[in-house]
Amino acid sequence: MDLLASYWYVIIIILFLFAGLKTINQGFVGVVTMFGSYRRVLRPGLNFLIPFLEQINRKVSIQNRSVEMEFQAVTADQANVYFKSMLLYAVQNADEETIKKVAFKFLSERDLMQALTRTIEGTIRSFVATKRQAEILGLRKEIVEYVKEQIDHLLEEWGYHLLDLQINDITFDKAIMDSMSRVVASNNLKAAAENEGQALLITKTKSAEAEGNSIKIAAEAERVAAQLRGQGVALFREEVARGMSQAAEQMKQANLDTNVILFSMWTEAIKNFAEVGKGNVIFLDGSSESMQRNMQQIMAMMQQQQTNKGGQNLSQN
Repeated sequence: MDLLASYWYVIIIILFLFAGLKTINQGFVGVVTMFGSYRRVLRPGLNFLIPFLEQINRKVSIQNRSVEMEFQAVTADQANVYFKSMLLYAVQNADEETIKKVAFKFLSERDLMQALTRTIEGTIRSFVATKRQAEILGLRKEIVEYVKEQIDHLLEEWGYHLLDLQINDITFDKAIMDSMSRVVASNNLKAAAENEGQALLITKTKSAEAEGNSIKIAAEAERVAAQLRGQGVALFREEVARGMSQAAEQMKQANLDTNVILFSMWTEAIKNFAEVGKGNVIFLDGSSESMQRNMQQIMAMMQQQQTNKGGQNLSQN
């Protein structure tokens, strides 16, 4: 007891010193005031305050913060647009002047959030009001860039910085959504019909080309076949004529009547009619007058051929 009575002032000093020790967590900066006036900032770690005089007015977070927003806007053609977005923001830096702006610009964190969200909503509404409903869905990137451009300077005055604005969903009234669905469905049907038409056109074109090529090939084959048949008939007739000429020469040398050859050809023709007639009836005049008349016609043809052949030989000589 005597020891405590002797060193009581030391105990008071130790308690006074411990009362001035304050800890600031990582990711925060402490704002110190004295008698309601700003004094300094406290960095993360163990800090010392003047007991009973200095106090921590506020701890400012320098970490990234996010907030989700849902709001409505009206387009230039009076269509309601519903937005769902996510806002990511943070204190601009940990400098003393920036911390002072953050600590004393707004009464509370709630007031900051209200001002920040209302400012962004108003900026988006002003942009949407200049566009038509059909354009909105394709303007997500333009909306974000417009918001950043408009409020970056304002947030800088507050000590904050907009890191990102993500527009997660854009919807319209049910009637507009239904009409958009019908438009998309009709466009899909139109595209499908166009694709089917092009496919059918290609199929028909290729089929016509193949058919044309087939006809050309068949015509060429028929032409070649006809040419070969004609050459075969010509060769056959040439051989027949040569054989008949040789037979006639031999019969003349033997002092025989050449009409026997004609008569033989006539009978061979009648025999061939009978063999390959396939039941068809062919009427022939078998009288001696008709046979004599036919023989005379064949002899005249033979004489004409010999006369033509003799003229050709004279012209060649």
